[in-house]
Amino acid sequence: MNAQLKTKLTELPTEPGVYLFKDATGKIIYIGKASILKRRVSSYFQKNHRDTKTPILVENIASVDWVVTSSEIEALFLESELVKRHKPLYNIDLRDDKNFLYIKITTQEDFPRISYVRRPLDDRATYFGPFMSGPSVRSAMRYLRRIFPYITDAAWPKVSALQHQIGVSPAPDTSKEDYQVSIRKLMMVLRGSSTKLVRELERDMRAAARQHRFEEASQLRNQFLALGALSQKSVFGREETFDVTLDQALSGLATRLGLSGAPKRIEAYDISNFAGGDSVSSMVVFTNGLPDQREYRHFKMRSKGPNDFAMMAETMRRRFSGKHNWRLPDLILIDGGKGQLSSAKAVLDELGVHIPVFGLAKRYEEIVRFTADTAGAPQEGDQLRDEGEFSSLAISHQSPVLQLLQRLRDEAHRFAVGYHTHLRDKRTKTSILDTIPGVGPTTRKKLLRQFGSVRGIGQASLEELTAIAGKKAATIYQALQQK
Repeated sequence: MNAQLKTKLTELPTEPGVYLFKDATGKIIYIGKASILKRRVSSYFQKNHRDTKTPILVENIASVDWVVTSSEIEALFLESELVKRHKPLYNIDLRDDKNFLYIKITTQEDFPRISYVRRPLDDRATYFGPFMSGPSVRSAMRYLRRIFPYITDAAWPKVSALQHQIGVSPAPDTSKEDYQVSIRKLMMVLRGSSTKLVRELERDMRAAARQHRFEEASQLRNQFLALGALSQKSVFGREETFDVTLDQALSGLATRLGLSGAPKRIEAYDISNFAGGDSVSSMVVFTNGLPDQREYRHFKMRSKGPNDFAMMAETMRRRFSGKHNWRLPDLILIDGGKGQLSSAKAVLDELGVHIPVFGLAKRYEEIVRFTADTAGAPQEGDQLRDEGEFSSLAISHQSPVLQLLQRLRDEAHRFAVGYHTHLRDKRTKTSILDTIPGVGPTTRKKLLRQFGSVRGIGQASLEELTAIAGKKAATIYQALQQK
């Protein structure tokens, strides 16, 4: 190892990025990605490699350069672009061609589908790649799919209600214009333009809020925040999955709440109670600081009226009654302030459940706890207020602890609203179709299976309806056009 290379290795940063190995002539001979550049690059010169090709690569490395990225996902796509541009010798020699993976987006269609292929075809679709690591690509796309839900099968508009509910597929009645906008944003990330997209989302979010388009503004805000959290998402596999920021969030939360260790399982709860109808509650689970959607649950409320406190109490009683064989959490987060927290704590005490519980108040984004349960210590920059029975802790908005809590709270809210919307749409669909003469349960089921929703049925042509409903199509078409 020459002196220049030794110096370079000491200068490597601990951020994610892409590294470029060069030979003595300055030619790039290998390009790789890393969650922590310093650790990954240094490993080439410290480990005994099992394969025979890597030592040959190391012998030819005379210098190293790198590009720091804001996230592992950006490093993944930058690596692909640079490999495609420079075609380094050892990127080819160290891997078999069958390992290369491409992301295929059928942009020639009204509702583009996304899939993975080994070789691109001349079929007017858009391809991204090649990617060196298939598992990393799939992991990154699973995360991006929750920001920009997309279709993966050819059966549009047959979108699984569950997939839409958990936020990985668009709503069945999504217009092609709205869906194409979402795909365009996803493609900006794949092209490495996420910084530009973040600025665009922030601008559109503020414009929507000024014009009182609050639902649209909320959707844009969620995308904006999720893209900002890319730097906290680990996608490169076990060897490089240690996430410093996320670890700080869990450790910092434990310190502030007086926990014996970082909470492995956190459950967050929210109530969706629009106008008192179809009221539901949600339970989302984060394991090691990341969403664990297999553990998500929702509850259709039996409590009457728009009473968040009673519904939170009902949720706690049903969750911790012992009837379900669900793992117990290390920590419980309630979306709300003193009232919701009091309702939850009363039920937990009644059931003899001794699990730390706290709230996240919406107005000031503060942690709310019972003063008697406050054993933790505020950290530098925190503001602790003793309010008698309750204590409030304000944490810097730049803190990874608050960002983790906001992700938990927002995910619980999204899941609750999704289930509420599903129940409301199901009720609405049934009531409208029930009013059309001659349309029985079998026909309703066929129509909804084919078109996804009443809106989808209403947008269908008479010919499309005839193919499903036969002679009843004209009656259905006329009835829905009058709605």
